Amino acid sequence: MTRFESSYRPPMFMALLFAALLAGGGIGRVFAAVDPGVTVAPGTLVGAATEPTVISSSPSNRATSVPTSTNSSNNVVTGTVVTATFSQPMYPATISSSSAGDLLTFAVKETTGNDVPGTVVMNEANTVATFTPTSSALNPNTSYTATVTMAAKNAAGVAMANPIEWTFTIGAIEFTGQTPVNLGKAGPFAILTKSGITDVFPSAINGDVGASPITGAAIHLTCAEVMTGIIYSVNAAGPLPCRVTDPTLLTKAVGDMETAYTDAAGRKLPNFVNLGAGLIGGLTLVPGLYKWSTRVLISTDVTLSGGKNAVWIFQIAGTLTQASATKVILKGGALPKNIFWQTSGAVAIGTTAHFEGVILAKTKIAMKTGASANGRLLAQTAVTLEKNAVTRPAR
Repeated sequence: MTRFESSYRPPMFMALLFAALLAGGGIGRVFAAVDPGVTVAPGTLVGAATEPTVISSSPSNRATSVPTSTNSSNNVVTGTVVTATFSQPMYPATISSSSAGDLLTFAVKETTGNDVPGTVVMNEANTVATFTPTSSALNPNTSYTATVTMAAKNAAGVAMANPIEWTFTIGAIEFTGQTPVNLGKAGPFAILTKSGITDVFPSAINGDVGASPITGAAIHLTCAEVMTGIIYSVNAAGPLPCRVTDPTLLTKAVGDMETAYTDAAGRKLPNFVNLGAGLIGGLTLVPGLYKWSTRVLISTDVTLSGGKNAVWIFQIAGTLTQASATKVILKGGALPKNIFWQTSGAVAIGTTAHFEGVILAKTKIAMKTGASANGRLLAQTAVTLEKNAVTRPAR
């Protein structure tokens, strides 16, 4: 934790000036220059008015290898926050933010200049301001600058005389506790369902396609739409002339799909619980286990940032909805084969939206017109397509 201190020592003339003012009953702050270009130092006391300042911060100034998150004694993981401790009680309205991104007094940004959205609240004594990023965690391998401006005022309405700024760097620390979900015989499939596939022509599928136990007549894709891969059917009613009848393989694949769903849903000790109340659009999500007791909505682009071996598992008790024209973006080498969206409710990928990862759905997966996915659509009811592109990621 950095402590901010001033090395300024007032000259003798200033001390005499203070004494004269006090003797004359003067009350207020002194800004008069002692010599040309020299002003009274911040924190100068004249009567009852003392200019506040920041005396310490966390992370400390120039700190390196700061973790992306902290883990409490009851295994609740939260993203790293930024705090500023003031020399005296402050007026909260000049520091706290009423909404994410509206941070004029206490701001955090990447040193590249990108603002970090978040909210600021004061402690009960109004001496510590805490900046909480809207995203779950600050990004690994990234430097940040925190600033408290002169708009911050103390309880008496006296403003800070100078802004305070400090920098710190988040280290290359990621959650590594999760292993990929084993898909077994479901792994080769781009689309696998128990209740069939509807399709608005043309779609483009790269990877195997199958349905079981429903008859092959419920697979409405044409052979020309499966660019690479095989259409598997439980009987001869599947699409001709390309369908392959293999009920044994399909029974095993569907069983493994259900086992994978149970595995993902049963992972314990989540790193994040009900993050953003299910509104994850605009966030950057680090690897780990995420759990929501409600639905999840991707209303704007969401970024998953992590290395090639990083794993994300999303446990969603409700529906998963991605808004039209939005994207799931991968950074840092993240791979769609290591991203698992386990959903109890229906899944809807909006018009022209782009999705990344393996969907393990208890019910239906609906791809709206022109939507695309790098991943797998594994549904325990139906999959509906409308001129979509689905590409199974490399295993």
